[in-house]
Amino acid sequence: MNFANKISISRILSVPFFVASLIYYSPNKDYIRLLALAIFIFAVISDAVDGYIARKSKQQSKAGLVLDPLGDKLIIMSAFIGLSFDKFNPHFPLWVTLIIISRDIIILLGAVVIFIVKQDINVSPTVWGKLTTIFQMTAVLIILARFKIGIEFIFWWLAVIFTVVSGIDYIRRGFKILYAVDNSRNSH
Repeated sequence: MNFANKISISRILSVPFFVASLIYYSPNKDYIRLLALAIFIFAVISDAVDGYIARKSKQQSKAGLVLDPLGDKLIIMSAFIGLSFDKFNPHFPLWVTLIIISRDIIILLGAVVIFIVKQDINVSPTVWGKLTTIFQMTAVLIILARFKIGIEFIFWWLAVIFTVVSGIDYIRRGFKILYAVDNSRNSH
């Protein structure tokens, strides 16, 4: 197992600690929110570092193609679910979380269908997917850090917009793959 994959695994292993800190946080235990913030910052940094190391040292692997996005999805989905509770931000809307989770479920189901039909899957992030991850992580960081800038909603709106755009892009790409498989079978 290469070093980049070990970093991805450490991000995945940090998720239960992150979830526990979200669960046990209360306003009179603000240090727990800071712990959640520290774990999330670790996840953001490790996401950038493992990708950089994998590309720079040519350590890209099939395991890494699964572990890296899995780590991202686990930490981001747990963050949005946890932040949906009023104790973090009473103005944070539940529909934001539902949109973010729905997109990931649709992408996962699409990947399963493509794998069943094609017996192979090429997991490659798009620019839209990368931008979505950046805006989702930024929204979580701003909420957890409790920046009193009064425009937090702009960041979750950006996260939602990019989530929807990237979701549509992934669906479009999935249909192209399935259409190509169907056409290749019909031509034989």
